[in-house]
Amino acid sequence: MAIKAKIMTVLSVAALCCTAGMASATPKIQHWQSESGAKVLFVEDHNIPMLDVSVNFAAGSSFDAVDKAGVASLTRRMLALGVAGMSEDEISTGMADIGAVLGGDFSQDMAGISVRTLSQVEVRDQALDIMARVLQTPVFPEDVLSREKARKIAALKEAETKPGSIADKAFRKAIYGDHPYGLMSEVESVEKISVADLKDFYRTHYNPGKAVVAIMGDVSRQLAEKIADNLTTKLPASDAKHELPEVAMQIAPSEQRIEHPATQSHILVGSPGMSRKDPDYKVLYVGNYILGGGGFVSRLMEEVREKRGLAYSVYSYFMPLKQLGVFQIGLQTKKEQADEALQLVRKTLSEFIEHGPTDKELQAAKDNLIGGFPLRINSNRKIISYLGVIGYYDLPLTYLDDFADEVESITVEQIQDAFSRRIDPEAMATVIVGAPEVATE
Repeated sequence: MAIKAKIMTVLSVAALCCTAGMASATPKIQHWQSESGAKVLFVEDHNIPMLDVSVNFAAGSSFDAVDKAGVASLTRRMLALGVAGMSEDEISTGMADIGAVLGGDFSQDMAGISVRTLSQVEVRDQALDIMARVLQTPVFPEDVLSREKARKIAALKEAETKPGSIADKAFRKAIYGDHPYGLMSEVESVEKISVADLKDFYRTHYNPGKAVVAIMGDVSRQLAEKIADNLTTKLPASDAKHELPEVAMQIAPSEQRIEHPATQSHILVGSPGMSRKDPDYKVLYVGNYILGGGGFVSRLMEEVREKRGLAYSVYSYFMPLKQLGVFQIGLQTKKEQADEALQLVRKTLSEFIEHGPTDKELQAAKDNLIGGFPLRINSNRKIISYLGVIGYYDLPLTYLDDFADEVESITVEQIQDAFSRRIDPEAMATVIVGAPEVATE
C-alpha cells in the first residue's frame, strides 16, 4: 500500500507539472522507422517523470464489412479484455497497482492503444509489458464477446430513441451514402459478429508495417527505439492492402424531416468537407472559426442566438479524415421555430460564402487561434495526440511549428475563395429530427 500511495502522489504532482509547467515552444519531433517496419514519432522531455505511448493502426470503422459493421470497434475494445496469460481483471489490476492508465482511440480512420505511466523503471516496464501483451497477444474470449455484444446492442437500441443519435445516423448516411465512411453498427450486424471475425480483422489490420507509434516523455532516444520495437515486433504480418475510395466532393441536395416527440427540433446541415492533407485545410479551419467554430464570437452564434434568440447554441465544424470528412452545422431549437432557424442558418452560410469574413472578424480569429495555441500543446497528453495524427496522416513534422505563421498569413480573399470552391449551399444534406408538423389546409 505504501508503494501504491507513493506512486499516486508522484502521479498527482507530475500531472500538475504536466499541465502547468510545459514550455510554450513547440516540441522537437524525432522520427524513424522501427526494425518491425512501424513508423515512430518521439518527443524527448525530462521535465516530469512521465511517459505517454500510443500505437495506432488503419483499423477504424471504415474498414468494416457492410454486413458486419461493428467488428472494428469490438476488436479494438476487446484487445484489453483478455490476453495470453492475463484476464481482463488482471490487466486492469496490473495497471491500477502502478497508477498507469491504459486507453485508446477509435474513429472512422484509425484504432489504437495508449498508455500513460510514470517513467520510474519498474513502473514503466510493467505498464509497457502489459501494453505489449494487449497489442500482440489478444485472445478475444467468447464469453467476453457475448457480454460486449449485449452491451453494444443495448446501446444501439437506446440510441434509436434519442433525437441526437437519430439525426447523426441519418446525416452521415445522407453525406456518404454507400461509402465506407457511412458504415455504422446496427443491431443486426452486431448480432452476426463472431470471435473468428475479430481474430481475422486483427490479423489483417494490426500489422507492424501499418503501425504508427507515438512516444512522449521521460525516456532517451535509445530507449524509445527499444520501446517501439517491443510493442510492434510480434504483431501479425499481413500484406493485405485496404485503400479507401475517394469521397465525392459534391452531393445531391436532400432534406429529411423525421418525426419525434422531443420538444425541440435537432437540425443538422452539411456536406463533404476536407481531408487532413487538404491544401485548403488551414484556410477552411480559420474561416470556420469565424463562421461557427469560435463559440460566442462566431457569425452563426451572433445571428441565430444573440440577435434572434432562436437557439441556445449553434455551431459548425470540419471533421478532417483520410478522405473528405464532413462539414457540419448543428443546432437545436423549439419545433415551432425550426423552419425559421433553418432558413437563417442557410442565409448566414450563403452570405459568408459569397462575401467571406470581415477584416475585423479575421483579425479577431487570428488573435484567438494564435494566442490560444500554446494551451493546445501544454501537456504530454495533448502533444502525443498530435504526434499520432501527424504520423497517421503523413503530415509535415513541422506541423506544430508552422501553425502560427500559416494562420497569420491567411487573408479574407483566401477564405472566401476556399469556401466558395468547397461548400455549395445549394448542394447540402439537411436532417431535422423532431420536425415541426406541416400545416394542412
